Amino acid sequence: MGPDGKVIMENSKERQLDSVFTAKATGEYSFCFNNEMSTFAEKMVDFEIAVENETPSALLPSKRGTSPEQTSALEESIMKVSRDLSTINRNQKYFRTRENRNFSTVKSTESRIFNFSVVESGLMVCMAGLQVFIVRFFFQGARKGMSRDSNSYEAQGADKYVGYV
Repeated sequence: MGPDGKVIMENSKERQLDSVFTAKATGEYSFCFNNEMSTFAEKMVDFEIAVENETPSALLPSKRGTSPEQTSALEESIMKVSRDLSTINRNQKYFRTRENRNFSTVKSTESRIFNFSVVESGLMVCMAGLQVFIVRFFFQGARKGMSRDSNSYEAQGADKYVGYV
């Protein structure tokens, strides 16, 4: 919200957002970050407030024997160095933000891969046990059936031999 109480920018249900706005009025601005939509997942908020095109707050003291042109050239040089340092600082913050965001993505992906691997290993052990059980069941069933058939065959054969003798 701006100093006049009007909402300047409002976003909801954003997974990732990079936005920039320029303040048009001088005063107190307020920010509100809310996590109502996804309370189970943690969020990382990183923002920067930069003041640019600021008038120099202090002038260099003039030295005896220097001309105003030399002093203004020195002031311009210092302001240029200050702007360049500000740009470098902003770029570093941007890259740190990207690094944090990417690290968070890598961390969540790593935990998903680990959980999937544990589940997959458990399923493989269960499948191996089930296969052993099924194979044993088939061979036990075949032995039981064969023993019944062989006993009845022997009994039939014995009757045949007894009848012919």
